[in-house]
Amino acid sequence: MNGKAGIKMKPSQAHKLLLTIVKKSEAKLVVRAAKEAGARGATVLLAKGSGIHEKKSFLGIPLSYEKEVVLTIAPGQVMKKIANSVTEKVQLNQSGKGIGMVINLENVLGIVTLAPGSKVEKRDEEEQIMSDPAKKFDLIVTIVNRGDASKVVDASLAAGAEGATVLSGRGSGIHEKAKLFNIQIEPEKEIVLTLIHHQLTKHVAEAIETGVELNQSGKGIAFILDVERVIGINHLIEEIRQEEQTNREKE
Repeated sequence: MNGKAGIKMKPSQAHKLLLTIVKKSEAKLVVRAAKEAGARGATVLLAKGSGIHEKKSFLGIPLSYEKEVVLTIAPGQVMKKIANSVTEKVQLNQSGKGIGMVINLENVLGIVTLAPGSKVEKRDEEEQIMSDPAKKFDLIVTIVNRGDASKVVDASLAAGAEGATVLSGRGSGIHEKAKLFNIQIEPEKEIVLTLIHHQLTKHVAEAIETGVELNQSGKGIAFILDVERVIGINHLIEEIRQEEQTNREKE
C-alpha cells in the first residue's frame, strides 16, 4: 500500500475568515488591529469598488475608487475579539469607513500551528442568528472575464445591492485553451464581491446571471457564501431591525 494512502486531513478546528474592505492605505490599520487581538497575520489585496455614498462620475468621467481587501483567518474562539478590535480601530461603525464580514470555513489547509489552547468552537450563538440582522447576509462571489465586472456591478445595484468590490485575477477554464507561440494563455479575470441581505440574494443573483449571461458557456461563474456576521453597515442593519419591528407590531 502506498505510504500516503489513508491519510486524513485535519479539520479546520472551526476557523473563520474575516474579510474586510476599506479605502486604500487603511489596510495597515486592519492588520495591526487584528494582530493585537490575536491574529497570526493577514493578506492584503488591491481592489476597486463603489458604494451608495460614493459619486459614480465626475464631469461625465466614471470614477473608480481604490480599495484594499484584507483576509484574516483565525480560530473561531478568537475571531469575535479580532472583529471587535478591527471595528473599533478602523471605526467601521462610521458611515463610509468600510465593511467587514465573518465567514465560516469548512476546512483550512496549510495552517500548521494554531493559537494556544485552540479547540473546536461550540456554536452557542446559533439561537441568535435568526434574531440578529447582522447575521442575515450572503456574499455573492462572481468571477467573470476582464471588462465584464461593470455588468455585474450594474446588475446588482439595479437589483437592490448597496455596492460591490472588484478584484483582479487570472485563471483558465475548460473553454479557455488559447496558446500563443505554444505558450498557454491565462485570461485575466475580475472577481466581484457583492454583500446582500439574504431576502434579496436570489433576486440579485438572478439579475447578475441575466446581466452577464452566465448561463452561456465561458461567460463566468457565481457562487454564494453564507456570512456569519457583518460589520460596518449600521445604517442598513438598523433599517432591517426597524422593518422587522414594524412587522412584528402589525402581527
